[in-house]
Amino acid sequence: ANMAGDFFDQDKPSVSIEFPVTGERFQGIMPPQTKKPVFSIRKKPSRVMPLDEYLSSKIITNEQYDFLVSSVRARKNIVVAGPTGSGKTTFANAILNEVAKLNTRVAILEDTAELQCNAKNSYSFKTTSQVGMGQLLKDTLRMNIDSIVVGEVRGGEALDLLKAWNTGHPGGVATIHSDSAIDALYRLEQLILEASPSSQRNLISRAVNIVIFLEKNSARQRKVKEILKVRGLTERVSPYLVEPLKKDVVKSIVPVNSFCN
Repeated sequence: ANMAGDFFDQDKPSVSIEFPVTGERFQGIMPPQTKKPVFSIRKKPSRVMPLDEYLSSKIITNEQYDFLVSSVRARKNIVVAGPTGSGKTTFANAILNEVAKLNTRVAILEDTAELQCNAKNSYSFKTTSQVGMGQLLKDTLRMNIDSIVVGEVRGGEALDLLKAWNTGHPGGVATIHSDSAIDALYRLEQLILEASPSSQRNLISRAVNIVIFLEKNSARQRKVKEILKVRGLTERVSPYLVEPLKKDVVKSIVPVNSFCN
């Protein structure tokens, strides 16, 4: 807590910081919020795992690889979804590795610095206790930025992000917690309702082009479960018109540690 210029006592028994230099994420909780002290440290991957390595490891298929590379080149907006620990950030970094090959100016917005983009013109911004994600997005829109990346969408700022994606800032990437690819779109609705009286389904269907869903099974193994192309809205049971690239085509799975080499 001292490292972060914060305090940590009975009145504030939790602390969340990023270690300086090495960048590990630390979350600690003390009594009375818990019966005994608990903490976790999340270590950043030492390198970016590129998409072609996902391909050679059979985590994605040739069709999925070609589709994702062409989607990045076409500057599609991509949402990487999944539960906690499913490898969303690592996969988003693989996507950003492809984005870096384009001659675009990229803004990366995060609460904790985890995303990495080697683009010549990439800029990283972090929230603070005074400046939230929504304000960062508004500040970014005042700059000459081509694509906007958000490390994790978790609040009403989802509305500002999708507006930006839909108004001259294509080629964006974001991660979000969800239990399936289609649930990622419903999750966006829930977050938008924190800032708007409407779920903005029309905006979601126009701004989000691709949803990639990753999962972690009981053996703590991760895989790309599903890739959806968002085509618009429909009057059917699901309001979203989506097209699976190839549902459940990938059967290969890799241990969690493989993402952190």
